[in-house]
Amino acid sequence: MAGKENPFQMLLQKMKQKPKLWIAACMIMLAVVVFGGAAFFYVSALKPAEPGNHKTKLVTIPPGSGVKEIGHILQKNGIIQNAWAFAIYAKSHRQSGLKAGTYQMSPSMDTSTIVRSMQKGGIAAIRFTVPEGAGLEEIAEIIQKHSSFRKEEVLKRADDPAFVQHLMKKYPRLVTKEVFNQQIRHPLEGYFFPATYSFYDRHVSLDAVLETMVAKTNAVFSAYAGQSTQARLTPHKLLTMASLIEAEATKKADRAKISSVFYNRLKKNMPLQTDPTVLYALNRHKEKVTYKDLRVNSPYNTYKHKGLPPGPIASPGEQSIKAALKPEKTDYLYFLANVDTGKVYFANTLKEHNALKEKYIAKAKR
Repeated sequence: MAGKENPFQMLLQKMKQKPKLWIAACMIMLAVVVFGGAAFFYVSALKPAEPGNHKTKLVTIPPGSGVKEIGHILQKNGIIQNAWAFAIYAKSHRQSGLKAGTYQMSPSMDTSTIVRSMQKGGIAAIRFTVPEGAGLEEIAEIIQKHSSFRKEEVLKRADDPAFVQHLMKKYPRLVTKEVFNQQIRHPLEGYFFPATYSFYDRHVSLDAVLETMVAKTNAVFSAYAGQSTQARLTPHKLLTMASLIEAEATKKADRAKISSVFYNRLKKNMPLQTDPTVLYALNRHKEKVTYKDLRVNSPYNTYKHKGLPPGPIASPGEQSIKAALKPEKTDYLYFLANVDTGKVYFANTLKEHNALKEKYIAKAKR
């Protein structure tokens, strides 16, 4: 036994005789050590930065951020240990759809939890809903209620010629010189699309909020731009007509029929005589328009002035835009809504209209 060579010594001797084998073995050993170290570091880096620290903080990820940028932001905020490990994890696990926004995170979160959170979306710093038929002043109140922007601030910026001109350059097919008609109360009235808006950046500017709503209108209008041209309606006139339809429509109303009444009256050179324009002229909300109200001296008063008013009186929804482009073919010149039921009745003549009034309005009051 004592005379036998040690196997390890034999291996060394062979490796000395064959240097290439020695180099290969060293390289393999080095690779194992490096890979093992990197693997250990990678796995460790995916663990929570501070397992015991459950204190949360708001972290904002800007739009357009890639996984590398997101990793650096998270590391800078102390949420993860290493940006490189985060990026490798996200790519290797094919974790796409990481959304920009503001998130509530803590250093106790592991990488997989962070990724799942970012796929769902962040906390909206500002979220509000603009209902169909809302006017600019109502929209300004809604924004004030859900943000730090004051109503007066919103109205001032929305009416600022510089801001309007900026939108004209950015959305030339939608916002045209028609909005600068001196008779118009608010240049961008009707251009803020009714929808729910969420802004995840805590530092979002008022300009960005307002422009997002105009951009939504532009996106909707673009889908109907061809029809608008065919109908010989400028974007401004289309939104104006759609706003009248929106203001008169109830949930049960046939918007296409209401649209037909307005177009039929325009063809016959009759005043539109729609009450919502009078209320807009008065700048007041009332359940009933009086004969005194009908005498208000305003270009928006469609009892005194024929044709469309100078501009939209509110923000119309897509259904009203569709109705303005495709009115139903009728001979109707009148309509009235039953306030209690919401049903709208149409008539060809004033005699028929008065009969409907007597049947559905006067009798109901008695």
